[in-house]
Amino acid sequence: MSVVGFDVGFMSCYVAVARAGGIETVANEYSDRSTPSCVSFGPRNRSIGAAAKSQVVTNCKNTVQGFKRFHGRAFTDPYVQRLKSSLVYDIAQMPTGTTGIKVMYMEEEKVFSIEQVTAMLLTKLKETAEGALKKPVADCVVSVPCYYTDAERRSVVDAAQIAGLNCLRLMNETTAVALAYGIYKQDLPPPEEKARNVVFVDLGHSGYQTSVCAFNKGKLKVLATACDPELGGKDFDEALVKYFCEEFAKKYKLDVRSKPRALVRLYQECEKLKKLMSANSSDLPLNIECFMNDIDVSGKLNRGHFEEMCSDLLTKVEPPLQRLLEQTKLKKEDIYSVEIVGGASRIPAVKERISKFFGKELSTTLNADEAVARGCALQCAILSPAFKVREFSITDVTPYPISLKWHSAAEEGLSDCEVFPLNHAAPFSKVLTFYRREPFTLEAYYNCPNELPYPDPTIGQFMIQKVVPQASGESSKVKVKVRVNIHGIFSVSSASLVEVLKSDETEEPMETDQTVDKEGENKMQTDQEEQPASAEDTKESEDKTPKENEEMETTTEENKGEKKSDQPPQAKKPKVKTKVLELPIENSPQWQLADDMLNLFVENEGKMIMQDKLEKERNDAKNNVEEYVYDMRDKLHGMYEKFVGESERDTLSLKLEDTENWLYEDGEDQPKQVYIDKLAELKKLGQPIQERYLEAEERPKAFDELGKQIQQYMKFVEAFNMKEEQYDHLDAADVSKVDKLTSEAMMWMNSSMNQQSKQSLTVDPSIKVKDIRAKTRELFSACNPTVTKPKPKVELPKEEAPADQNGPVNGQEKAQGDGADQGSTENTANPASETENKPDMDLD
Repeated sequence: MSVVGFDVGFMSCYVAVARAGGIETVANEYSDRSTPSCVSFGPRNRSIGAAAKSQVVTNCKNTVQGFKRFHGRAFTDPYVQRLKSSLVYDIAQMPTGTTGIKVMYMEEEKVFSIEQVTAMLLTKLKETAEGALKKPVADCVVSVPCYYTDAERRSVVDAAQIAGLNCLRLMNETTAVALAYGIYKQDLPPPEEKARNVVFVDLGHSGYQTSVCAFNKGKLKVLATACDPELGGKDFDEALVKYFCEEFAKKYKLDVRSKPRALVRLYQECEKLKKLMSANSSDLPLNIECFMNDIDVSGKLNRGHFEEMCSDLLTKVEPPLQRLLEQTKLKKEDIYSVEIVGGASRIPAVKERISKFFGKELSTTLNADEAVARGCALQCAILSPAFKVREFSITDVTPYPISLKWHSAAEEGLSDCEVFPLNHAAPFSKVLTFYRREPFTLEAYYNCPNELPYPDPTIGQFMIQKVVPQASGESSKVKVKVRVNIHGIFSVSSASLVEVLKSDETEEPMETDQTVDKEGENKMQTDQEEQPASAEDTKESEDKTPKENEEMETTTEENKGEKKSDQPPQAKKPKVKTKVLELPIENSPQWQLADDMLNLFVENEGKMIMQDKLEKERNDAKNNVEEYVYDMRDKLHGMYEKFVGESERDTLSLKLEDTENWLYEDGEDQPKQVYIDKLAELKKLGQPIQERYLEAEERPKAFDELGKQIQQYMKFVEAFNMKEEQYDHLDAADVSKVDKLTSEAMMWMNSSMNQQSKQSLTVDPSIKVKDIRAKTRELFSACNPTVTKPKPKVELPKEEAPADQNGPVNGQEKAQGDGADQGSTENTANPASETENKPDMDLD
């Protein structure tokens, strides 16, 4: 099972995987750990990541980046409309009203949803992870900014599903950083002691996020988050671009913003200049050749001037930090350390302001770029059964307060109730109780629209269906379970109708209701309940009851474990019987992709992946032809020169030249099979030359091997004829056969060498390497059984051995027997006499 964390950033992405030994950030096919968040559309395929980044200038209208900010947003959203003018590519409205990206793909105008484009990027990251792990990837954890609303989070989950990924958790980026920081710390205070408070500041390319977390041993609790989605490294780039646009207008009379390609190049150079200024305070140049209208432009800037230009941006650094302390009621002295991450956190003026605010040195123990991906991979390892990870609990928070409103029949108007206040623990469930005679609708919304970086506070509508009155005609009790899940997404997860089957007194059912609530609490484990009053009650009691219950819940949250098992759930209801019926819920979340649309996108992504694969194979086939043309041309006048005849060289050279011309004209865009056939045609002419060269290279080695073998067997025959003792057990007829075969092989080799030496190198050899090696194998298999035939063992009868010398004699006999097996030259004709006469020899 794979364990993968994806940090999908505004400008670049990182992939971290869990392997035996820990978490590591993996490199893509370019050996780069950072993959650009870029997708480029072409006439035949898509390019994603680094390949797309290289087309930002050449194919700017169809190369998209920075699309992360459009998740879950309507096309009419003021934020989207404001950004529209600064985009190089086009955006359009989808049929559902969301934002889409308009490009030319496969020579057709297409509009892709943001979910589809993000899925394309995730597909690339998935391939990178699979390449590193050498196995399929499905389970993963994906990072999102902590200021993302419900609609934006749902959009990212849908994108992961389109890419064929099972997203175990959408993890807030600051929470991922906190996990990467805390899980390896060995010196955290024990659970019973005061927690260690650490502030995490993440200033990325597109957003500014801060959080304060409380750490205990094996436990991380996010206390609060504060963000500024409008502040990021891109804003500092924008300030530089604006400055140089004005300078080039005065100096060169150029309107940079009128040419998208020139603007893209200026953005790239300004980003490089910003990074250089972070490390150097002197004047730094900016030079771009052939910028516009064949004009070379240049300019210069230093860090001091840059900081003056960005003074209004730098003033935005402190407010989120101030809000953090206000929300948590912490003082600056309560903060143990301040960890900074994110690409733009390297700007010296930013670091200086954060350090000054807290009055302490900043800590940079985490990798500024890779900390989020590593935290996501750690979370994936915790959630995966395949890995054993140190116990570490993570409690996140809801970044905005969530309320529910519903129609109150008694008041003939709307009633509402805050179910999850600001910075409430998440994931978390609560049970609400309503009294109803008919189906009703709950509408969830964010009750702080001014603090929301999103124009529409609506989360969604949830219709509780099949609600009927009791048999007595009274309102039925409906228990509704609401939840902020592990992704930070709000949902009405279940609803049930409590039907009273028997009741003797009017006051008893109310007590029973409370008891049933407790039973519900027992069943929910970590869930918590809240009881808004009946819609038929007065408005005063509707407002009052939730508040009282909220105070009760706060206590329950801390002592949840003990309260679950206080008493058996049926203890207080001897006179009442109830029946619980599950009710269907119709969910209508804001901007949620419909199932049929989601399935269509999944299918389309599969088709596009297949198209990319086919195009890659076609390009590879084309490249193979091109490579063969250049390679063979070089070798014809190099290493193959001696092996090619004049006419053959002319024919092949002409063919290579024709193929090269064809490749850049008619052959520029041909099917894969045409290239395969063209390569086969060239190889038909080139292969014989290549084979002659290889034969000439390998032939001396093959003859040398055969010669060594012949020499070895000739020495063996000579030794036998000299009556050497080690061969006296062999049969003369067998040795004679070896002699004859060796002589024949010698004659064959000499004849072949003479014949080949007379032959020109430009014609096929008379004798092939495979024939020489076949002869070598044939000689070996015929002669080797005779040459390596072992001596027969001579066993000494037991009765002949002297009684007091049995041990040494037997030992000597075994040693000699073994020696004979190994071709020993010792005489074993009479081992007993040798043992008796030469005991010193035996000991040696």
